[in-house]
Amino acid sequence: MNAEQEIVRVERLVKDFRPGFGLRRKRVLHGISFEVQKGEVFGFIGPNGAGKTTTLKVLMGLIRPTEGACSVLGHDVSETAFREQIGFAPESPYFYDFLTGREILDFYANLGGVSSKQRPDAVARVLEKVGLAHAADARLRTYSKGMLQRVAIAQALVHDPSVVFLDEPMSGLDPVGRKEIRDLIVELNSDGKTVFMNTHILSDVEMICDRVAIIVAGRIAYQGGVDGAIGGDERRVDVTLLGLTPEFAEQAGSRFGAELSGRGDRITMRTPEKQVSDLLSSALAQGAQVEELLPVRADLESLFLHAVEESSGGSES
Repeated sequence: MNAEQEIVRVERLVKDFRPGFGLRRKRVLHGISFEVQKGEVFGFIGPNGAGKTTTLKVLMGLIRPTEGACSVLGHDVSETAFREQIGFAPESPYFYDFLTGREILDFYANLGGVSSKQRPDAVARVLEKVGLAHAADARLRTYSKGMLQRVAIAQALVHDPSVVFLDEPMSGLDPVGRKEIRDLIVELNSDGKTVFMNTHILSDVEMICDRVAIIVAGRIAYQGGVDGAIGGDERRVDVTLLGLTPEFAEQAGSRFGAELSGRGDRITMRTPEKQVSDLLSSALAQGAQVEELLPVRADLESLFLHAVEESSGGSES
């Protein structure tokens, strides 16, 4: 996509912290770079302590970068005028729990620049969107964890931003609550909003994100689509065979790069896609029968673990 379609840009971002007076600075972000395109649901994923929230705080202008440049909607993150176009839901929001849902959202709508005339409709609309219309006039102290998460997202939406940043939006939720938040993010995206989501819950990302960036120990280990992480030559297929001779099974690993599993007469060989034809020809010539061919899909968990292992190996060398 061209530059006009680029919503978030991070270039060689470095962030150092000093843990305490007199102590040496600790580098949390090591020159990371990535971009988010218009209309995407973008997942920024990594293990706890990898630098996800630090990156998001830099993008929100809450902390300053040590080095590098970051922009949102074409504006440097140190600027303020463009912020009415973005919404932000922090990981652990704090609300005045003596207020009702309607009152807290009216407060944030006012902060977001919504006029007094438009605020009632804006608040009612966002309460309906996040599924809290029935509890609009209940005090926040009576809300469940999932309801408070929806309030956090509602306050990020009440001024109708074009870009929404969510920090661990599914954290601490049960499966029902996570599904509700996932459905809401999909709805936001269908409404034309770009969504940037920090998380370490891989299954949720895999369901709703268009692209991901994986951050490990303050470095970007991978950026792109899930399927793009594994090249064509490395795609693998599970070939399940019946009636293999023990000798052939023993030789298959070295001849075809296969990993064997199973027992007795039924053996499954996980082999590179480019080797499948030769493996089948040789196995059939030995009198084996083909029971199943199953491509191995590159899921986000395998991609994530691969990225972590690669980064660990690189840091040790």
